[in-house]
Amino acid sequence: MKNEMDYRPDGRWQDLWIEIKFKTHGFRNLRAGLLEFAYWLASHPKDRGLLVLVDSRITEKRLQNEWQHAVQAIRPDVVNRLILAWGKDGQYKGLPQELGDDFRAWLNQLVSEELPRARSRESFHTILQILLHEWFLGKEPMTRTWLGRVAGCSYPTVAAALQRLEPYLLKHSDRRFELKDFPRKEWTSMLAVSDRVRGTVRFAVPSGESRSAEDHIERLERMRVKNVAIGGVLGARYYDSGLDLVGTPRLDLSLHSPGKQADLSFIKRLDPALHQIHNSLQPINVAIHIIRRTEAFFTPRLGGLPWADPIECLLDLHEANLQRQANDLLRALQALRSAAK
Repeated sequence: MKNEMDYRPDGRWQDLWIEIKFKTHGFRNLRAGLLEFAYWLASHPKDRGLLVLVDSRITEKRLQNEWQHAVQAIRPDVVNRLILAWGKDGQYKGLPQELGDDFRAWLNQLVSEELPRARSRESFHTILQILLHEWFLGKEPMTRTWLGRVAGCSYPTVAAALQRLEPYLLKHSDRRFELKDFPRKEWTSMLAVSDRVRGTVRFAVPSGESRSAEDHIERLERMRVKNVAIGGVLGARYYDSGLDLVGTPRLDLSLHSPGKQADLSFIKRLDPALHQIHNSLQPINVAIHIIRRTEAFFTPRLGGLPWADPIECLLDLHEANLQRQANDLLRALQALRSAAK
């Protein structure tokens, strides 16, 4: 949990503090944002709080049900001062009528101001993943132009990210650069929000009886699905053959979809019993992670689907709460880096 010096809501209207969350797609994200906001309100007993979800992927019914469960973990005096609203395109549900049209106009302006910041955070984590990928695999130093093209970011966005990462960068005389050390602090910060900034879509079989991950992969290969790679536990085992885990609890796939709507139609052909779920705490069978950068960094696999890049596999393990295995993979990648020098 962040302390008060680290966190501050996005805006304030009289006695009402406002926190904005964009494209919330899982209940874990909602709970994390709610608890952080509640912690702030607990130290401001005379104020109220409004949590606004913009373009949330969670249905209204599920959102209201989850809200009722989530607030049970918060002190009653704080819950009584919390308001939830959601919507898109300037139209919101859940806003108290007393706030009036002036507040709604001000809220729309606040959302417009916060959106670029949210996109900037996503861009920073994309850039960090690329830097880590190149560093772990012992690739050549890079230029800002190359990094911006691969990340799909503007020059100012790249410059801002590199300024933040400057303590970890090794700069060369020809203006190329690379990581000089593992940026543990920034990595930890990314893990704390990866559920929010990664484009993950989750699927499960309601009956709980699903094909194994290996069976799903065989079927995908017969279907000749393109732009898809194997991540998660199976991908991690490719980069660390000694990974200590019996079985494959779920199938993680990376889908490369730069600059366009991700096409998930192959899921129904893969297994008609799979249904999308929105509760990230619910057991799942298949997770699809959308990669938006221009280069996928997939590793070819003889006769089948490629492997997702090692950073994606590492994030998959963390998302699946396989922390010990994630730490083992991180050590294996650090050893790979040492061998590549």
